[in-house]
Amino acid sequence: MAAAGATAAAAVAAASLAFSSFHLSKPSLARRHFRSIRSSISPPSTTEFNISFAPKSKNPKPQSETLLIPWIIRDANGNLKLQSTPPAKYLEDMAKAKALTAKKKKKKEESAARAAAGEPKHSKAARRFYNENFRDPPQRLSKVLAAAGVASRRSSEELIFEGRVTVNGSVCNTPQTRVDPARDMIYVNGNRLPKKLPPKVYLALNKPKGYICSSGEKESKSVLFLFDDYLKNWNKQNPGVSKPRIFTVGRLDVATTGLIIVTNDGDFAQKLSHPSSNLSKEYIATIDGVVNKRHLIAISEGTVIDGVHCTPDSVELLPPQPAILKPRLRIVVHEGRNHEVRELVKNAGLQIHALKRVRIGGFRLPSDLGHGKHVELKQGDLKALGWKS
Repeated sequence: MAAAGATAAAAVAAASLAFSSFHLSKPSLARRHFRSIRSSISPPSTTEFNISFAPKSKNPKPQSETLLIPWIIRDANGNLKLQSTPPAKYLEDMAKAKALTAKKKKKKEESAARAAAGEPKHSKAARRFYNENFRDPPQRLSKVLAAAGVASRRSSEELIFEGRVTVNGSVCNTPQTRVDPARDMIYVNGNRLPKKLPPKVYLALNKPKGYICSSGEKESKSVLFLFDDYLKNWNKQNPGVSKPRIFTVGRLDVATTGLIIVTNDGDFAQKLSHPSSNLSKEYIATIDGVVNKRHLIAISEGTVIDGVHCTPDSVELLPPQPAILKPRLRIVVHEGRNHEVRELVKNAGLQIHALKRVRIGGFRLPSDLGHGKHVELKQGDLKALGWKS
């Protein structure tokens, strides 16, 4: 065993001596063969290395700076052999490592590009799920203009018909054209529409007497004037976001006070206003004079309004209070026809002194909300109104 180790050491020393006798840094030596070196190695086998030098070329050609690296490897039979190329396994591992490094580098570059572009760091499947379930689909052009606060939907349609709106460089005269503000370039009178539309806002206002629920009539005070401070502070609370164009959901006449919903969500407004929503509305009517049982019966029997017989859901005479001398009636309706409560009371032979709406659906006007003040509706309040966003 000791003899075998000594023989192997002698062979390695001989090979090292042969390799140290020439310079590997010179490219001309890459083409030379080595002198023959014979070494007897003890069992399991005798290994023979044939190393010789080729004669020097008379007209050497310019060569690239390559190095000749001899490889001493052990073959499948356990024998040592000398070769000028790396083992196949080594080359395969190096190729795999190189491919893995290139793949990691490409992935890192793609990640940096996405971060620079502001794209979410999610998988394609996650982005597809988000786009299909949460991303707003393309909407009608007139609806987009109204949501951006350009004008009402009807006025927006007029702007489109007049050719004052362009989409992606072309004049668009069709209000039903589907557009996406985030992708399409929309101009109105030469001004670019913001890519990001204002968020949906839902407000509950305690309407005071003397205000109308319209933004088109200038001779009277509109309830929207009560939101001037809210809109003035919008840029401070929402920097970089355009102001919403708000409007009322339904109407209360100029003499009626109480709960009115204000929003910029047209779908929400249509849902609440449509008779299919079947939302009940509760009013407190203060009456001039005395209220008898026959008055309650007459109101409960209903009356004809615009050719349709309307009956209330319930009528109740509220108990008297020391601070309120006049009798009060609680009247609940769900059809919401124009002046329905006033017509019901008038048909019973009574005269209304004051009328206030205190509830829509499951949402009741906060008792501590002063006249002309508003509150933002929370998710629970919207559900009480029958809205699922």
